[in-house]
Order: sequence, then structure tokens, then C-alpha cells
Amino acid sequence: MVSSLKRIWKNEYIQTATVIGIIAIVVFGFWYGSQAILNTAYPALAVVSGSMCVPYNGQCDGWSHPFSHTLHIGDLIIVQGADPTILKSDYPESDIIVFKKPADQNELIVHRIVNKEEREGKIFFFTKGDGNSNTRWPDIPSSSEYDPWNSGNGISEDLVVGKVVMRIPWIGHFVLFMRNGIGLPIIVGLIVILVVVEFMIPILRNKRGQKKKEQDLQQT
Repeated sequence: MVSSLKRIWKNEYIQTATVIGIIAIVVFGFWYGSQAILNTAYPALAVVSGSMCVPYNGQCDGWSHPFSHTLHIGDLIIVQGADPTILKSDYPESDIIVFKKPADQNELIVHRIVNKEEREGKIFFFTKGDGNSNTRWPDIPSSSEYDPWNSGNGISEDLVVGKVVMRIPWIGHFVLFMRNGIGLPIIVGLIVILVVVEFMIPILRNKRGQKKKEQDLQQT
């Protein structure tokens, strides 16, 4: 049995399929493991808008000032689930949180806490994008400059997904590339090419080689 397994393992197609399977297990294991460790369904997200960027000469692309204290388009952020009672609201050093937009809970917003209230045993957060309105972080905004979806009531703690614990410049651009109309087809095309190179071409070569051997045997 051991010799049979060794013979199977020597097959290059089996080796390639095994490597692909291991990569898939590592990727999915890392994602679901991150969800468990960070206690949130969204452990990593790409920043897609400039609302959290304090503009520097009008540039907010993530390349110009990658190590500033606010968020840029193309940043990859690491999110951790957090007890709403310990989220910091002492603006401008308050926590940046990820929450579901009240009007459309399929959409996630990444903004900074500027204030909070407790009503009937539940915490409500008031938020603002660092780069939004005339008052930019770290200057203290007025209540009229808070996010419009607060509607005077704030964001319920039930809508909070977690807080941002780390930002990684530039890496999020790959995620954004995958999401646009041309990125995904390119990636799929590269995968198809890889499969053809790894599997189809060797198979065709083996068939041609076998056919040539048969022709040589017939001639002899």
C-alpha cells in the first residue's frame, strides 16, 4: 500500500492538485480563524472612500501619505469585535468603528466616534468621517457636522461590527482591483491560463508522445 501511495504521489497532477488544496485550506482557515480570534464577521476590510482621509493637497489615494493617523483609500484595516461599553469616545483620540448603515444594513461604514449617549440601558454612538465637513480631524466638530444618518439619535450599539485596530497601507488596493469590473475577469483569466499550463499542455504532450510511440512500433 505504501508503494502505491508513493507512486500516486509522484504523479505531477496529484502534486499540483494537493498544493492547490493546501493553499485553499490555508486561505479559508485563515479567514474563518481570524473571524473567531477577532470576534467579528468582518476581520479585514479595504477602505473604499476618502471620507476618513484628512486631505493633503487634495490627495487621498493611500500612496501619498500612507502612514498618517487617519484612513486612506486602499488601506487594509484589521477589525476587532469590541464591547460597546469600552469603546473610546474621547475625540479626537476616540476609536474608529465599523458599523452597519441604519438605512441599509448591507452597507458598512468606517467612521470615528465623536460622542456617545446611553439611553434605556443601550449605548448610541455619534460618528463622523475625519475628512468630512469643514472641521477636519483632529479639530472638534459641532453636532451639526456629525454623520447625517445619526438623525439626532446616534448609531445603536447593535449596529457596531467592531473597531479598527490596525491599518496596512496599499494592500487594500488589490481588494479594490478585484471588485472593479475588470479586475475579477483578469484574475479568472490568469487562473484559467495556469490550469492550461499545468494540466492541459502536459496531457496533450503525453498524448502526442504516446501516438508517436505507437507509430514507431507500427513501422517496426
